[in-house]
Amino acid sequence: MSRLNELSATEAVALLSRREISAEELTRACLEQIGKRDPELQAWQFLDQKRALAQAREVDRSPKGPLYGVPVGIKDIIDTEDMPTEYGCSLYRGHRPTADAACVAALRRSGAVILGKTVTTELAYFTPGKTRNPIHLGHTPGGSSSGSAAAVADSMVPIALGTQTAGSIIRPASFCGVIGLKPTFGEFPMAGIKQLARSLDTLGAFVRSLPDLSLLYEAFSGGPWSLPAVPPPPRIGVCRSEQWPMASTDAQRILLQSAEALRGAGAHVEEIELDDGFHSLHDTQKVVMAFEMAQALRRERDEHAGKLGPELLQLFAEGDACSPSRYQAALDRAADCRRRIGSVFARFDVLLTLSAPSEAPAGLASTGDPMFNRVWTLLHLPCVNLPAGRGEQGLPIGVQLVGPARGDARLLAASTWAVPVLAV
Repeated sequence: MSRLNELSATEAVALLSRREISAEELTRACLEQIGKRDPELQAWQFLDQKRALAQAREVDRSPKGPLYGVPVGIKDIIDTEDMPTEYGCSLYRGHRPTADAACVAALRRSGAVILGKTVTTELAYFTPGKTRNPIHLGHTPGGSSSGSAAAVADSMVPIALGTQTAGSIIRPASFCGVIGLKPTFGEFPMAGIKQLARSLDTLGAFVRSLPDLSLLYEAFSGGPWSLPAVPPPPRIGVCRSEQWPMASTDAQRILLQSAEALRGAGAHVEEIELDDGFHSLHDTQKVVMAFEMAQALRRERDEHAGKLGPELLQLFAEGDACSPSRYQAALDRAADCRRRIGSVFARFDVLLTLSAPSEAPAGLASTGDPMFNRVWTLLHLPCVNLPAGRGEQGLPIGVQLVGPARGDARLLAASTWAVPVLAV
């Protein structure tokens, strides 16, 4: 059997339910891995070992729920009543919310052990945090959900929550070599999560094993949630997108090799190009994001601009320069494209595209570019990153499956079928 900290959540729940391991043993194993690795990796913003072990012992006394006994990491823009929530920002150092976010409360009801808070970039934008890539410490883990991606990749925890407003789940999942889920917009509860862009912000997660995502859907829906045991070969549209020329040679190679592998395994695979109505939708997302973030973070900007990073200040300037009419036009265009994308999913179960333009860039000054994520986030579509290969630096490169809105089960069924084909 794997070391306990290396178990998937699904494997751990099976052992816990048979009382072959205890929640306390599992939590101790995760804490030991953190103790060994986090001084270098720096994935955690807050950790209280005594509190975590006390939670685990309580679960052992009163087992309950689909996630009972499973340690979970929480991105530090998500409120926790019993731990600080600092939003990756010095302005909020020591801030303690008065209540759990809805997602944290749901995890507790489902029996999860809330292990601690993972590092986020400053106010979940582009100013990097302290976390390093677990495969190569000299490279970025991506952002803004940097600590969550790194902690799962390094077997510190089987599940960690993240959020995505542009590419903050799918990109770090690709860079760190784990599975990342951005569900349909609004699928997971957002109450108690720092708002950045109200029409884009989406709660998601990182795991090492795809079946673990079913446990999260069950926890957040409050009812049974499962995938087909043997999903059929999917219909896949390969969408290179307008950003294709900006992708590295390795990333392009891995996407095309993945398409051929899926075709060879029995999937119907064909190339698709979105029509001109979707042209430059990447820029439309930027308009919406800049305008909404400038509004949502007005207090931080007005009262403490001198303490914020240059990336945020530049975003605020872009938001201020955007007129209400231009913003409304961007919203209208996004709504129209959300309606029109439905015809694509009448032909395909999922789309296959890149998760990121390359493997994780060297250095910690940047978290990488979300160019391959912005459109799908704007369209409110569910997305999954699946590890698919390695670049010339030996770092992971993922591919992204995109499903129809409210078609999360369809997306995860196709992903379940694809995982063994893409196994790296």
